[in-house]
Amino acid sequence: MLARTEAEQLVSTVPTEPYFAGRWGSGQSIDTFDVIDPVTERRLTTVAAAGAREVDEAVSHARSALDEGEWGRTDGSARALLLHRLADLIEARSEEFATLESLDIGKPGFEPRAIDLPQAIGAFRYFAGWADKVEGRSVPTPSYMGRPTHSYTVREPVGVVAAITPWNSPTMIGSWKIAPALAAGCAVILKPPEDAPLTSLLLASLIEEAGFPAGAFSVLPGLGAVTGQALIDHPGVDKISFTGSPETGYKVAVAAAKGFRRTTLELGGKSPQIVFGDADLDEAALGVAVGIFANQGEVCAAGSRILVARSVYAEFVERLVARARDIKVGDPFDEGTTMGALINARQLERVSQYVATGIDDGARLIAGGGRPDGKGFFIEPTLFADVDNTMTIARREIFGPVGAIIAFDSESEAVAMANDSDYALAATLWTSDVSRAHVVARRVRAGAVAINGWAPLDPRLPWGGSKLSGQGRELGWAGIEANTEEKTVTAVLSYAPDK
Repeated sequence: MLARTEAEQLVSTVPTEPYFAGRWGSGQSIDTFDVIDPVTERRLTTVAAAGAREVDEAVSHARSALDEGEWGRTDGSARALLLHRLADLIEARSEEFATLESLDIGKPGFEPRAIDLPQAIGAFRYFAGWADKVEGRSVPTPSYMGRPTHSYTVREPVGVVAAITPWNSPTMIGSWKIAPALAAGCAVILKPPEDAPLTSLLLASLIEEAGFPAGAFSVLPGLGAVTGQALIDHPGVDKISFTGSPETGYKVAVAAAKGFRRTTLELGGKSPQIVFGDADLDEAALGVAVGIFANQGEVCAAGSRILVARSVYAEFVERLVARARDIKVGDPFDEGTTMGALINARQLERVSQYVATGIDDGARLIAGGGRPDGKGFFIEPTLFADVDNTMTIARREIFGPVGAIIAFDSESEAVAMANDSDYALAATLWTSDVSRAHVVARRVRAGAVAINGWAPLDPRLPWGGSKLSGQGRELGWAGIEANTEEKTVTAVLSYAPDK
């Protein structure tokens, strides 16, 4: 792992302009925005922002690449080779990606190395395997006016895909959107988060190095209200894949509805972790702590509602508090740091307000809640006990390292509380009873349920939620379906059998 000074020098090697039509350049844009280090609060670099003109040009070139360009003529086998080559390039430079994630986002260095980069590389390799296997099906149909028919379907790329990624895990979540779309033959325009655009810009340089044809992939950095809005409003975009807040997701859905365009929306969660009385409490405390405090709690699937059987409540709370107190908050580049900084001052203020609300509502603060001295957008790992499921801190997505611990008396009560939420993204069950685990997993409403382990991700498994957590699925075969249209072809045959 690089030292902080070397890491900051690495930033100067990353392109800072939009990439579209197979070239780098800010076009007519004159606007820029600063990328701020959440630990030092210093400017890391300044990036040129794509405006409406660049969005229009990128969409136009993406459409041309599909309709009359080289990308539209690139078959599945060739797409697979390009995706494998890209995965190899990312792996060769994974240290740079991990270092930039720590700088850009404030997460400790072991997290992108253990989670984000392996997941991203795995996603590109997995979907490379699908690229030449996107098949249709033969469908038996009866005769047409006495003449035999031959009917079949083919899967074709949905077209130009706008991929809008969040700042908490831009490399990993970006790969979830980019890899299946490219494998399916779509052209992708990536709008990276303004708070953390660096790894997306580095990825664009590797796309170019891998040899993808011009127009197959673009990166348009910029502010959501300008670049993002222009992208979702553009009639040349056929599908929008968005990860972010429900409020912004609603705007995306409304914009897409105007052209009856497809969407995949992953909009966050308030995920329950249910600890039953027969669970291994040490293992559960470790896993629950990871589920709340990983990436400073800035995780869509953060297990921030901790439902604990009353019979082990006091014992488990004691263990979880010990885990919280073992966390070392600090600079991701300092040895021993296990939790970094929140992304920006606005997010720090938001999380701090939720902590104050929890206290005002009568929850018992048992760990953290404060801010370390000095610069940086840091907050302590925080736990509340004796929380009621109706309290604000149990209802709203805080997107910070704040856990709400709630007691339950029966399995049915635990399931009812787990499902009593506006979100339905993920859930975790901690129990030694295998039968109970599978029965409860069916009863809990969530897009993904983990048993005795928090949110084990894999590109082979579909990912997404319902209710305020969004609609549609990414990853797995679902990722291919989300980026293709099924076309039906029926041939009425002139052949007439002998009578």
